[in-house]
Amino acid sequence: MVGIRYGTVSITGNFRENNEDNLFVDDLNKYFLVADGMGGQCAGEKASQLAIEIIPQKLNELVDFNTDQAEKITQSIDQAVAHANLEIMALGELDPNCRSMGTTIVFAVQVGEKFFIGGVGDSRVYLLRNDVLHQLTTDHSLTQALVDAGTITAEEALTHRYKNVLYRYLGTKDGSAGTQARQLDPTPQDRMILCSDGVTDGIADEKLQDLLRQFDEPQQAAEEIVKAAQEGGSKDNITCIVIFIDE
Repeated sequence: MVGIRYGTVSITGNFRENNEDNLFVDDLNKYFLVADGMGGQCAGEKASQLAIEIIPQKLNELVDFNTDQAEKITQSIDQAVAHANLEIMALGELDPNCRSMGTTIVFAVQVGEKFFIGGVGDSRVYLLRNDVLHQLTTDHSLTQALVDAGTITAEEALTHRYKNVLYRYLGTKDGSAGTQARQLDPTPQDRMILCSDGVTDGIADEKLQDLLRQFDEPQQAAEEIVKAAQEGGSKDNITCIVIFIDE
C-alpha cells in the first residue's frame, strides 16, 4: 500500500446548532470517508453517521483489497454505498423523526498502489499535484447540472439560488445509482482533501490550493483550511480529511 499521512478536522461552525458532518478513517488507511447530513432535528446527523458506519462494514465484506481488477473494485464500492443508501431510506420510513433525512458521501479507497475516488452529493475530493488543484468528484447539484448544460457559468453557480440543492444523495432512490468512482495512481508529493461543502462555501479553490501546499504536516493543513473556511463566512458545518502521499 502507498505510504500516507493524514489529518482530520470536523467542527460545527458559526451558524449551526449541531454538527451533521461525519468522517471515518480506516485503521489501516484502506479508506477515508466524509459525509454531510441533511434533515430536520438530528436526522442529518443520524444519516451521515449511518453512512460512515455501514459503508466501512460493506467495504470490508465486498472489496478484494488484493485484486488489481478496477471494474470489480468500483462495482464493490458502488454496492457498499447502495447498501448504506437503502438502510438510510429504510430508517427514514420507519422513524418519523428521520423522515426525508439524507447525506452526501465522498471517499478515497486504497487498493494496492491505487486509490479509487468518488461520491454522491456535493461533498468533494480534490487532488493537489505539481502545485495545481484538480477537483476529482462532480457535484450532484442543480447548479452543476445547469453548468453542464451550458445554462449558467461556473462563476454564476457560486451565488445561484439553487447552489445547495441536490438531485442525488444518500436517502433517495437515486442514491444507489453509482458513485462515479475513478482510479487515481498516486505519485510522491500528491496531496488530497476530502471535504464537506462547509469548506468550499468558505474558501475559493485558489485559497484551498495555497493552503494545501503551504504546510508540511497534514493535520496543520486540515486545521488551517477549516479555520480559513470558518473565517471566510461558511454557514455550514466544516469537515475535511487531508492526505499527504509520501515518498
